[in-house]
Amino acid sequence: MRSVTYSMGVSLDGYIVGPDGGFDWSEPDEDVFRFWIDEIRGVDVHLMGRRLYETMLYWETADQDPSLDAPMLEWTALWKPLPKVVFSTTLSAVQGNARLLSGGLVAEIERLRAEPGDGEIAIGGATLAAEAAAAGLIDEYRTVVHPVLVGGGTPFFPRAEQRVDLELVETRTFNSRAVYLRHRVLKQPARTR
Repeated sequence: MRSVTYSMGVSLDGYIVGPDGGFDWSEPDEDVFRFWIDEIRGVDVHLMGRRLYETMLYWETADQDPSLDAPMLEWTALWKPLPKVVFSTTLSAVQGNARLLSGGLVAEIERLRAEPGDGEIAIGGATLAAEAAAAGLIDEYRTVVHPVLVGGGTPFFPRAEQRVDLELVETRTFNSRAVYLRHRVLKQPARTR
């Protein structure tokens, strides 16, 4: 069964965007950007909400920009053909290799898990991840923690009042001093009476 991963850049105090909606503090240096390129290679489908979709739209035509360097062109070549599912109740259409759903995240993840394939089902965006986490569908949390405190904004981790035990399975420190943390969700055994 394919794994469901939730992976994003995050501030040390746990936010993916600051209180002003900005995330310039998470702009990757060359080392981190190479990491994201390598990570996207293992993804079969990317699930995202409207805000992340709109942010990532740039990459649908970025290859037409003559100023793009080789790593950015490599990212674009991987991102554009990647199947994407955009969850939104406000969009009426999406571009590129994306399809639009207005709901049914749990059913979509179950459908995708039933399909053959080795690649991951990646989730981007805190709201979508919170829904998947509440349903117990996230297998791994992957964070690139940036050395900055932003003081508020959109939290990376869902704020549901439920305990989730994690196992640290990988770490890496980048040249920028950002730190990658990969945690696997420890599934709780079913309780018997």
